[in-house]
Amino acid sequence: MSHSYVCPSCGIGKMITFYEVKDVPVNSCIMMSTQHEAVNFPRSEIVLGFCEECGFISNVAFDSSKVDYSSTYEDQQCYSSTFNAFAQGLAKRLVEKYDLRNKRILEIGCGKGDFLALLCELGQNYGVGIDPAFIKGRIKSTASDRLTFIQDYYSERYVNYNGDFVCCRHTLEHIQDTARFVNTVRRAIGDRLETNVFFEIPDVTRVLRELAFWDIYYEHCSYFSLGSLARLFRSCKFEVIELSIDFDGQYLLIEAKPTKQKSNKVHELEESVKETAKHVKYFSTNCSDKLQQWKNRLQEIHAEKKRVVVWGSGSKCVSFLTTLNIQDEIEYVIDINPHRHGKFIPGAGKRIMPPKFLKKYKPDVTFVMNSAYRNEIQQMLDDMKVNTEVTSL
Repeated sequence: MSHSYVCPSCGIGKMITFYEVKDVPVNSCIMMSTQHEAVNFPRSEIVLGFCEECGFISNVAFDSSKVDYSSTYEDQQCYSSTFNAFAQGLAKRLVEKYDLRNKRILEIGCGKGDFLALLCELGQNYGVGIDPAFIKGRIKSTASDRLTFIQDYYSERYVNYNGDFVCCRHTLEHIQDTARFVNTVRRAIGDRLETNVFFEIPDVTRVLRELAFWDIYYEHCSYFSLGSLARLFRSCKFEVIELSIDFDGQYLLIEAKPTKQKSNKVHELEESVKETAKHVKYFSTNCSDKLQQWKNRLQEIHAEKKRVVVWGSGSKCVSFLTTLNIQDEIEYVIDINPHRHGKFIPGAGKRIMPPKFLKKYKPDVTFVMNSAYRNEIQQMLDDMKVNTEVTSL
């Protein structure tokens, strides 16, 4: 075990490594046109370290130069009615709580722009979105004339793009130097202490507790619990207004406001570093058994000559297939995103097919990569009269 890595979140503690995966694709959401390209996709390793000072978890082997978030990065979730209902409910809540009407909204890591457009539609707001994966013309919005998109990474060069509200969803987990990133956001806000910020990221506590190894992949170099997230924001001169967990217990949500001095106001939902340490130990002790159980199950199903598909071709799927080194046990991956159909996923090289393909393929077993979509997927299977054993991870 190595103790030589300084924590990028608090800058004080040392990272103690506890989980390693070799030979993982350096990107999960770039779709390949051929199986050969997919199988030969660049790979690297994951070495998770835990900071005993602040509770932050990071891939200490991460190299940002290996990760590409160009327009070929396909991570849009708006094709799911389940996800849309969540996003719309969240947007309405934020608009009402912070009176986001005729305001300026900045979204850092806006993806294809869906959520920013939603906020601007609901409150007649003006929005600026910054993301290297943005694709012009992908979204259709009644707020289009009030939206500006910059196809780039957020950095010091964009500190002049201010908003009355700053939003950042599913981006911080992709940032290695988390303190530097949040400090950049704070410096951009400056003395405008009425500016509220909202961040949304995956919850690592659930990953550790459920031994969800498929939620650990290369692009996610930073892993937060409620406590470590709040501690980071306080250290960067933000006061935590609200902490919560949403979307089937998978996402952490933090609402904060800038302060002149470091706040010492602790939220009731923050867990201690000791509690996180217990989860880390549990994961470290039991994850190999979980991996073996899955390997055994897949081998048994394959021996019975059953047809197996995975539903959901995103990062969870890529991690699941490559961590288990799945070969012939699974042939196809299903996804509702039309921009993924006919493509191949990095590493495992499995072809992505639309749901209607299952009417012909008739799978015996369907693994649903994200339990949040279980009911939506089951309804689609029922509507297509596809009779298959459905298991949610």
